[in-house]
Amino acid sequence: MTALQVSDLTVRHPGPRGPVTVVDGVSLEIPSGTTLGLVGESGSGKSSLARAIVGLGPLHGGRVLLDGQEVRIRTVRDRRRLGRLVQVVLQDPDTALDPRMTVRRTLVEAATVFHRLDRPARAARVAALLGLVGLDPRLADRLPRQLSGGQRQRVAIARALAVEPGLLIADEITSALDVSVQAAVLNTIRELQRELGLSMLFIGHNLPAVCHVSDVVAVMRHGRIVETAPTGALLRIPRHPYTRTLLAAVPSLRTPPPDRRPA
Repeated sequence: MTALQVSDLTVRHPGPRGPVTVVDGVSLEIPSGTTLGLVGESGSGKSSLARAIVGLGPLHGGRVLLDGQEVRIRTVRDRRRLGRLVQVVLQDPDTALDPRMTVRRTLVEAATVFHRLDRPARAARVAALLGLVGLDPRLADRLPRQLSGGQRQRVAIARALAVEPGLLIADEITSALDVSVQAAVLNTIRELQRELGLSMLFIGHNLPAVCHVSDVVAVMRHGRIVETAPTGALLRIPRHPYTRTLLAAVPSLRTPPPDRRPA
């Protein structure tokens, strides 16, 4: 099974001298249960690609298939169906969390979008979701402002998982966190991969973070994918000059780990 298949996707944004192509004929594929890391500098088109995949941005060419179904947003029903297929976690968790809602209410609202749950089942689901992302269930009655940045990001991940999506897109989810918190969140992602067999598109500009959680890494520059390879192979034998530039900036990655393979 293939969780995501993107074929020749093109996105253009308006510019002062006419349309500007920000995603230029991108094709990629994520087999179910694997993680594709998408790495590139700011402005390379990564987030525009992600928005197009989930129907939040324009699509000027190409096709997007989620679990074999073409993404077409024409009605509210289409949007609802898409939410079951894919969920997005963004850099700023506050975009996903209502400041007036407790963690419990946030997770219950997400968990009951597609499932009818009675009160005991809701309580159990909230506890299970918090446990999945490494949070104490006693945090359930706190508001977002009463949590640390890392805790809020974990709640945002739990909220996305509550829907049980076929694909999770994580867009720069650690870039606003300090180094120690980044490591903790990345380790949480690794645990979720092992426990749930997640299918994921993990987007970032931090090559070590992307490599830490990815089976395959795609390198994006100026709207195009310039190289795609299994993580270990890309670290050992980078083929594109831009990939070599990214690696040279991170000395600790010059001795790469072995390839990560799906269990």
